Formats: sequence, C-alpha cells, structure tokens
Amino acid sequence: MTYFLFVVGVFLLIFGANWLVDGASSLAKRFNVSDLTIGLTVVALGTSAPEMIVNLTAGIQGSTDMAIGNAIGSNIFNVMVILGLSAVLNPVDVKHNTIWKEIPLCLLAAVVAWLVANDTLFNGEAVSVISRSEGLLMLCFFGIFMYYVTDVARSDTDSGEPITVLPLYQSIAYILLGIGGLVVGGKWIVEGGIAMARAFQVSEAVIGLTIISAGTSLPELATSAVAAYKKNSDIAIGNVVGSNIMNIFLILGASAVVTPLPFNPAMNTELLINIGISIAMFVFLFTGKGRRIDRWEGGVLLTIYIAYISLLIYQQ
Repeated sequence: MTYFLFVVGVFLLIFGANWLVDGASSLAKRFNVSDLTIGLTVVALGTSAPEMIVNLTAGIQGSTDMAIGNAIGSNIFNVMVILGLSAVLNPVDVKHNTIWKEIPLCLLAAVVAWLVANDTLFNGEAVSVISRSEGLLMLCFFGIFMYYVTDVARSDTDSGEPITVLPLYQSIAYILLGIGGLVVGGKWIVEGGIAMARAFQVSEAVIGLTIISAGTSLPELATSAVAAYKKNSDIAIGNVVGSNIMNIFLILGASAVVTPLPFNPAMNTELLINIGISIAMFVFLFTGKGRRIDRWEGGVLLTIYIAYISLLIYQQ
C-alpha cells in the first residue's frame, strides 16, 4: 500500500502543480499581469512546487538526507536527462543573456550549495549543517534572481505564452486543489521513499537522488521535451536553468530556514557533479557551430547520467 501511495503521490504532485499554475496564472491575468511575467514567475514557481513540498515535508519529518538529495538530484536530472533529451530531439540554441547571466548564476548556485554544506571542510566544525542563516542567505540570492527575471520580463518584447482567463470560482478551485494535491502527494512520496530505503537497504539520500528527484522533475521534463520538439529552445533551456537556480536558492534555502539540514559529507560527490554539469553547459556552447547544445552533446549527458545512476546503485 505504501508503494501504491508513492505512485499516486507522484501523480498528485504533477496534477497539483498544473492546477496551481493554471489557477494562479488566471488569477494573475485578472490583475493585468503580463503573460511573460506570469510565465517567468508563477509558472516557473509552479513547476518547482513538487520539489519544494517534498523537501519541506522530508525536512520536517527529519529525513534531511532525502531533502538535500532531492534538491541536488533534481539539478543533476534536469541537466543530464531533461536538457540532454531536449538536445537529442533538437539542438538547443541559447541566447546571449542565458549564456552570460543565467548559466553563470546556475553555476554560482551550485558553488554556494557546496560552500554552505561543508562546515567541516571550511570552518573546521565537528559536523556540517546547512543552517537557518545560510538558508536566509540563499533566499536573498533567490530574491536577486527574481528581480533579474522581472527586469527581463519588462524589457522583453515577446508577449509570452497566452494565458487563459478562467472564471474566478474556477481559478480559486484550481489553486485549492493544486495546494491540496501537492501537500498530500508530497507526504505520500516522502513516506514511500523512507519505506523503500528500508526495504531495499539503501540510504534515504540515494532514494532522494534517484527516484524522488526524477519524480519531482517530471513537470520540467514534460515542459522542456515538448518545447524542444517544437524547436522552442528558449523554453527548453530556460526551464532547466531556472529550475536549477530555484532548487538551490529557493527550495534548499527555504528547507534550511524551516529546519537546519545536517549534511552527510558522502554527498559531496553529488555537489561536485552539480558544479561540473553547470560548467559543462557553458563549455558545450563553445564547441561546434553556433552557441548551442548539439545532439551529440545531449547524448553525452544522457550516457553520463546512466553511468552515474548505475554506479550509485552498485555502490549500495
């Protein structure tokens, strides 16, 4: 029954995120917020809601390894699987702003996560903990990112994806259903993840890095894959980069503010992989013709992810 509820929880997270996005977007449109601003804020936050709910639930229940594993694992999944698959479907062209501002900010987020998690390495502390003050620092970085996003929205001539205005009662109903689906789905996923870790005798961190991070990243996977198929490169890569920044600055930051997160040094490998893939995104743009991620580079990312997951499971 626990495993069944885990699967149901994944679907509740996905549908809950969609309902929340549809309802909130419609409500924002009623207050004359531009389509592009809604897309860069409400929709982006909505697709990150599954990770947020799972992390907060895991942190409150004391499963901090799962919380950190989910945030970092989602970043690894986003780049290696989502961006890799998108590039295999169609080469992903990247704009100037993404190359010189958003990808470097994504790298900064990865470096900040590594720095705040390693108290024993940098401060000589007996144990490493992502503290509330460090969580607040990450939330400040997120505030800067959101200021940048809204500034881009004001200066961009693109009107963004058209937003459907729903009846007021329907917008409110979608928001309430979305929040309910996220809360219940997040609870069932965390409980299922803990049960699986015990049943298969693997750590909660591994469950967070693999099954849970992949499940909570399904909204981003669907969005980027469809965008790549339609040759809409901006959405394909923007969704990945924006999600990775939010996973660290918003989700990991908020989780640490709610409850300090003890860090297992064994997960430094994943933090360094997170830094490495952020650098790889930047390097790939300067190989081959044009500023884009080609099909073969997408194939490389997917292959490395398969090897990484295989090694992670083998080591357990």
